[in-house]
Amino acid sequence: MIKLSSPAPLLAVAGAMLAGLGALAPVAANAASGSYYRAELAGPAPTAKFVARDVVWVCDGANCGAGRGTSRPLLICTGLAKKAGEVKSFVADGKPLEADDLARCNGVK
Repeated sequence: MIKLSSPAPLLAVAGAMLAGLGALAPVAANAASGSYYRAELAGPAPTAKFVARDVVWVCDGANCGAGRGTSRPLLICTGLAKKAGEVKSFVADGKPLEADDLARCNGVK
């Protein structure tokens, strides 16, 4: 067993560890808020969290986000529309779905 004459070294190590965790907090927050897919629905989502086409969607009212799926964006959008209702806008990796694809997503074309 190691005896310390003072708790100062242990407190210094603990403080450094906490400071390191604090530095990671903004990264974690950005990762949580950064979604591969973003969508705005015509009305509020049926629930705050649901799965559509194997993608977990998290919504706050009509604004939804999800991590990357394995299907084309149009198919992901179609799955969302079937589960949550009309999609007003859909963005995949920062690129908005074109108007004709958005219409297809909602079953209009």
